[in-house]
Amino acid sequence: MSDEPSLPKPRVGRVVLASFVGTMIEWYDFFLYGTAAALVFDRLFFPLDDKFVSQMAAFGSFALGFFMRPLGGVIFGHFGDRIGRKAMLVTTLLMMGMATFLIGVLPTYETIGVAAPCLLILLRLVQGLGVGGEWGGAVLMAVEHGHAGKRGFYGSCVQMGVPAGLLLATGVFSIFSSLPEEQFLSWGWRVPFLLGIVLLAVGMFIRFQVFESPLFAESQKKNDVSPLPILEVFSKYRRSVVLAMGARFAENVCFYIFTVFSLTYATDYLSLPKQTILNGVWIAAAVQLIAIPFAGIASDRIGRRPVYLAGAAFMMLFAFPFFWLIETQQTLMISLAIVLGLIGHAMMYGPQAAFFSELFGTRVRYSGASVGYQLASPLAGGIAPLIAAALVKWSDGASWPVSIYMMMAAAITLLAIMLATETAHSDISDVDHTERGTGVEK
Repeated sequence: MSDEPSLPKPRVGRVVLASFVGTMIEWYDFFLYGTAAALVFDRLFFPLDDKFVSQMAAFGSFALGFFMRPLGGVIFGHFGDRIGRKAMLVTTLLMMGMATFLIGVLPTYETIGVAAPCLLILLRLVQGLGVGGEWGGAVLMAVEHGHAGKRGFYGSCVQMGVPAGLLLATGVFSIFSSLPEEQFLSWGWRVPFLLGIVLLAVGMFIRFQVFESPLFAESQKKNDVSPLPILEVFSKYRRSVVLAMGARFAENVCFYIFTVFSLTYATDYLSLPKQTILNGVWIAAAVQLIAIPFAGIASDRIGRRPVYLAGAAFMMLFAFPFFWLIETQQTLMISLAIVLGLIGHAMMYGPQAAFFSELFGTRVRYSGASVGYQLASPLAGGIAPLIAAALVKWSDGASWPVSIYMMMAAAITLLAIMLATETAHSDISDVDHTERGTGVEK
């Protein structure tokens, strides 16, 4: 019989809600930057003579946040496994919120010259560090509080914070991007960043209301805490880390092509109004908000692997049709393309939180899940808009190289999931030396 916690539903619900709200706020902060990088930062912070070079500089600053995420995973994973999940969640939320607010008051290149992009990049690095530590703690609070047999659903509720943050960021940005161009570039783009301080206050209040993870509390009580979690991860769970990284490629690459690069492609290469593509992303995020928990529930019933494999296979098959739909330049078809793309993404993202958590023992779960998740970020999603923009430039505006790039990412994920074994029914309350999901005994 499992020794996993079976807590009262109201308490579990409060924990899941706190994790969802905090994650939504942090991803609101993160996505604001991506949207602004695609639409305004090239002109305000990187105003070079060559528009393509300015665009690449803006996307490069966006990518830098991803390169900080593994470091955030290591730092906050270490302390999350040593002193607790809750304290790290409060810290990362504070970092993200303050960095976002400061971007909103940052002078542009026209005002302070080269100091402007330097300060923008510094704040982006802080964002990356914060979000790198946030994900692992948020999903663990839900999964480790959750009832056995429902971990996929509880974990997917936290994952819903990503489309919710995207929905909120895109919606707010859409409102202000409808201003006259001069007003939008002067002050309109700043307001969504400044609103982050209000969301920060709400998130901090909610996160202070939850209790520590019962599995971690029990581990502390038994004095069974790893002195150096990250070393234990790489000595006992190397294969789990590699499989988690591989599992992220299709999910991460395709997501940022759908939600970030598509903005640039539609406006710069197809000469579509930015509002058209923003509306498409907004609608798709709303649909994905519903699709993710369904994927989590399905993974509880039929397993993590079948649901994840179906999502990766869909991404491979949809790589070319996505751009065909965008290139119709019809509003309905553009929205349909992004909706279908994010539904496919949800099939992987829904089970992901529980799947990655189940790969590691309690002693190192924060570090292991965070590192496996975050190490792939700079190699996959972080550089995806850069690579996609370079490929379209190389092909004189053609989208087919980007589709092939998406298919290659999907192939990596398919291989990783096929090499993994099922974890849905594993007992995560023990602190063992089994690389769950890999078939490797230590």
